[in-house]
Amino acid sequence: MATTRLALGLAYRGQAYDGWQSQPSGRTVQDVLERALAQFVGAPVRTHCAGRTDAGVHALNQVVHLDAPVQREPFSWVRGTNRYLPADVAVQWCHAVGTEFHARNSAQGRRYRYLLRESPVRPALEAGLVGWSFRALDGGAMREAAAVLIGEHDFSAFRAAECQASTPVKTLRALGIGFRGEPLAGCWHFDFDANAFLHHMVRNIVGCLVAVGAGRQPPAWLGDVLASRRRERAAPTFAADGLYFLGPYYDARHGLPLASTPVPWGA
Repeated sequence: MATTRLALGLAYRGQAYDGWQSQPSGRTVQDVLERALAQFVGAPVRTHCAGRTDAGVHALNQVVHLDAPVQREPFSWVRGTNRYLPADVAVQWCHAVGTEFHARNSAQGRRYRYLLRESPVRPALEAGLVGWSFRALDGGAMREAAAVLIGEHDFSAFRAAECQASTPVKTLRALGIGFRGEPLAGCWHFDFDANAFLHHMVRNIVGCLVAVGAGRQPPAWLGDVLASRRRERAAPTFAADGLYFLGPYYDARHGLPLASTPVPWGA
């Protein structure tokens, strides 16, 4: 019987997990997903993801592929797998794809959003789901600073020491910054679109943008940080809490959804 390759769209809260990639602890999203799949089909299943998320990072449309050891209808893969998943992880959709499809290698780009609550006191209901600034931020200054990052650059200054990427050169296609609400009573969103990302790249850039928005650095400083290629010149890594992997995107011939669930908290 021919093997069927499937693509699954996954949403999850990252707070309880040690990131995506399987670890000896067994407390990763990949671990709980593969255990659920194995329970559903009665055989081991190996998955491959579009983008490895860190501990505490969330996903709205993480895409994985697998080679199915049994034949089931797409809706059965969704409902059957979700039966064995914890409440904070859920398969959103399932599509059959060609054997040439690879969740990571076939992706043409990836998108992230960082949500940041601006408030004089720390978040409560959104705890673990948003970053936080107790100072009002200057959106104009942050947008001016962000403009220098668009395009192909060596992003070494925003790269974690443990990053395993073969090259620090990435193409940032867009970086949108928006705000909803009133000063010190609203939410910022930072939207990133790139061909690929380095480890901690988004969180390190957000840390720098917040430093500019809070007036601790001028907008031109971000260009100096980028040109330096030195991690120590940038701001500290911002919290994982507000980071969402919106998902990858592919050639339209694969017919895969660009999104599965809405971004929370109305941002």
